[in-house]
Amino acid sequence: MRYLGLDLGSRTLGVAISDKTGMIASSHSIIRHNEEYEMLLEKVSKLVEEYEVDEIVLGYPKNMNNTIGEKAQLSEKFKIMLEGQLHKRVHLVDERLTTKQAQDMLISNDTSRKKRKKVIDSLAATIILQSYLDKKEKF
Repeated sequence: MRYLGLDLGSRTLGVAISDKTGMIASSHSIIRHNEEYEMLLEKVSKLVEEYEVDEIVLGYPKNMNNTIGEKAQLSEKFKIMLEGQLHKRVHLVDERLTTKQAQDMLISNDTSRKKRKKVIDSLAATIILQSYLDKKEKF
């Protein structure tokens, strides 16, 4: 079972993909979208087809106090768009602190600031996807 992990930002979409066994997540790419969601759906659709993705894991940016803000509402809408167009199950996964975690990982590896900006969203998507895969394996 293969999974696609997505971290939806205001200008970019971080992408990660699992191996065919659905156990290991790897960074894939970053898609710039500038809120052009139809174009974004088209690109995600191509990835789903190319990698024969079974399910999608989408970051759900809840507020620290566990409330749903504007960004989480946007993820909910994008989930509905993905399910409607791709006919795949989409899981919303709490992504609080994943970008911070990704940033800390890159800093600890002495990644330059310029390079961090290029890979942070993809690494955050990988963390989101791997956390989902790890929890799924426990059940």
